[in-house]
Amino acid sequence: MSDALQSLSDALAAAVENASVGIVRVEGRRRLPGTGIVWSSEGVIVTAHHIVERNENIQIGLPGEVIAPARLIGRDPNTDLAVLKVEASTTPPVWAGGSDGNELKVGHLVLALGRPGTQVQATLGVVSKISEPEEDRKRKRVRVEGHGPGRHGGHGPGGRRWMWYAEAEMFGSIGPVIQTDVVMYPGFSGGPLVDASGAVRGLNTSALAQGSSVTIPAAHVRSVVDALLAHGKVKRGYLGIGAQPVRLPSALAEELDQEIGLMIVSVETGSPAEKSGLLLGDIVVSLGEYAVQAIDELLLLLSGELVGAETTVRVVRGGQLIDVTVTVGERE
Repeated sequence: MSDALQSLSDALAAAVENASVGIVRVEGRRRLPGTGIVWSSEGVIVTAHHIVERNENIQIGLPGEVIAPARLIGRDPNTDLAVLKVEASTTPPVWAGGSDGNELKVGHLVLALGRPGTQVQATLGVVSKISEPEEDRKRKRVRVEGHGPGRHGGHGPGGRRWMWYAEAEMFGSIGPVIQTDVVMYPGFSGGPLVDASGAVRGLNTSALAQGSSVTIPAAHVRSVVDALLAHGKVKRGYLGIGAQPVRLPSALAEELDQEIGLMIVSVETGSPAEKSGLLLGDIVVSLGEYAVQAIDELLLLLSGELVGAETTVRVVRGGQLIDVTVTVGERE
């Protein structure tokens, strides 16, 4: 028994040692510094948005007690992520060395790492809650017949797609998160959550859930960082409507294989919705090729490359299905 515990202890210590070379201190606020992760060998650092309170005079504490100035590349308050760049030579990127690895499960041992001072600190815990895999959520949402899943979802009647992540637990608009019982000490925000093998599973933050810390999964961090590196921000779409879920008439629900739509209860003056001709009382049932039954679904669809592009909003108006072409605006 003692040998097994010693082996586990050695493995965890090795995981911390391997990951610590790519963890830096971020001095971007008056209070205690936070933590950042070396993203690339070109000096890109990923950290938590809320610990970078200023846009200038940001300092990075590299391993070996080297201090280097950093500039802000971009930030996304919705996901509490920020990207910095240092010109000094950095250590090998810890993120590239890690990966999502095997499926992370409730009960798995994980480590939270931080460098609020000159040395890396670590705390140990277990995964306490994690969102279900996308395909499991899809099966709960709708039984798809006659078609296999596509890249983002399964095909429903008429070739429309269903969103797999419709019933994911949401923290704001960031999507699923990992919850653990790990104690996040002050200054740990912006640091990585690593598994027992040392693979980075996400970025820790204390700003997204009141009274506790959560971890943004690695895959979502990558998508946000890619957007920040390309545009300096994450583009999010805007229609300019207020809407509430309503039940569709039985005949229409059977035709669409969809019970719920979003009834428009307000249209903002000068908005993309008004310009396109969407009206009060219209019931939105799909955006593009995706069925829409909840506000969260609509918000998740209005992002990325869809911003600034034309798309089709299918609505029920006067008992008839009507397609309206809308140019998606960008939310400020």
